Amino acid sequence: MSADAITPVFVRLKLSLLRNGLRQSGGRKAAYIASAVFALLFAALQLIGLIALRGHAHAESVVVLAVAVLGLGWAVMPLFFPSGDETLDPTRLVMLPLRPRPLVRALLTASLVGIGPLFTLCLLVGSVVAVARGGAAFAVGVVAVGLALLVCVALARAVAAANVRLLTSRKGRDLAVLSGLVIAVGAQIVNFGAQRIGASGLGELDPAAGVLQWVPPASAIGAVHAVSEGSYGLAAAQLALTAGALVALLALWSRHLTRLMTSPDGSTLPGAESAGKERSSTGLARLLPRGRTGTVMERSLRYVWRDPKTKAAWVTSLAIGLIVPVFNAWQGTGSVYFACFAAGMLGIQMYNQFGQDTSAFWIVAMTISSARDAYVELRARAYALLLITLPYATLVTVLTTAMLGDWRRLPEALGLSFALLGAMLATGAWTSARFPYSIPQEGYKNVAPGQTGLAWISIFGGMMAAALLCAPVIALTIWLNVSADGEDWTWLLLPAGTAYGAGLTAAGLKLAAPRTARRLPEILAAVSKG
Repeated sequence: MSADAITPVFVRLKLSLLRNGLRQSGGRKAAYIASAVFALLFAALQLIGLIALRGHAHAESVVVLAVAVLGLGWAVMPLFFPSGDETLDPTRLVMLPLRPRPLVRALLTASLVGIGPLFTLCLLVGSVVAVARGGAAFAVGVVAVGLALLVCVALARAVAAANVRLLTSRKGRDLAVLSGLVIAVGAQIVNFGAQRIGASGLGELDPAAGVLQWVPPASAIGAVHAVSEGSYGLAAAQLALTAGALVALLALWSRHLTRLMTSPDGSTLPGAESAGKERSSTGLARLLPRGRTGTVMERSLRYVWRDPKTKAAWVTSLAIGLIVPVFNAWQGTGSVYFACFAAGMLGIQMYNQFGQDTSAFWIVAMTISSARDAYVELRARAYALLLITLPYATLVTVLTTAMLGDWRRLPEALGLSFALLGAMLATGAWTSARFPYSIPQEGYKNVAPGQTGLAWISIFGGMMAAALLCAPVIALTIWLNVSADGEDWTWLLLPAGTAYGAGLTAAGLKLAAPRTARRLPEILAAVSKG
């Protein structure tokens, strides 16, 4: 079947998938319409903003960077949102008598249907209007918009085809949970960049734009600006680079399609070599205490390493806990006390301890028959968290202090961090027993439907309580810093904060243990809801 014959079929298929998806539920239809309205409104405002940028001295730098970031977004979208477009999975077409080239052409055309391509088109049109001057530039702009749009779509398709075996597996879908990390880290980088631009002006973007104007799809917009400046040879080279990237992406996509449609799925083949091998111990158990404490610690640490959602929460907390103090110190506007952010972010992991076990908590519940059993269980989970948090919080505090050169405040910053960590462990243990909620194993939600209120009370209520519990150490820190001779005694805040945090942790575990033992049926019902 030729491409001309199957292309309309695939376009109608894409429209049918969109239409049938909206028919599944009223909530899904409302969410889709709301997201479409928001995306189109944002695209319209962005288009107006780019047009208003026309004539600005640094307009080219802004639009080149914007299109480069847009291309990056298209590249990572299939990895983090594999279920966003059902047509991204070409293995559904394996049984059809289709050749790769016509299939690539048909899928490429069908990929242009949707909110994402329309949003991209608006940004590209605005970018061309912002930098084009003269009829020749606008004529090249029409070609540039088409090439850039096709490069973005082909890039997403090639990435999806190259990773489709991973993306359609359960483990691969769980990796999408890590998108929270990318968003969190990206937000901090954008914030840092915005502050630098606000302080120094848009001229800060020129060096980066000078490099990215040779990277497709941004090179297409660079060609429009080159024509406006009269550099026709430069523009031809940038357009040729963009067209070459499109051809290469289509060839790569076609190659992966051929492999997917002619090769067996390796995940379904028996692994003869691995089947006979026994799992070897990592040696972790030998480094932990004996008895129930060591067993619970090992289980908690394995959750952090193996469970995708637990891993995503930890990696996100580790990243943000480092980025916030370090970026602020890098800009010279931070304080050594910002290092407490690391302890606070990791302390959140103590909240909803039983919800992290999901329905498997019934196995743990069967081993708890008294307040003593509950205490040992909670204490071991706290030990596992401290095994990572204590050295990490210390490292971030020392690094922040070194960047600021304020070594005199290192003891008090560490003391405050340890006190905050102890307070969060105490409140986390108590709220885990009082306000447990379920974390769905599939999808991107971290709270089961109907339990959002419990999650807010557990996390934010516990954080406010932890802040109040830290008030004595905070008051002592302020008093020593404002008093005449207090600065000579600020080193006492390190042992005082450490002892205070340890005492809070012990008290919190003691208070939470009896409640945990009494409420085991309610906790099990709550965490198994999802």
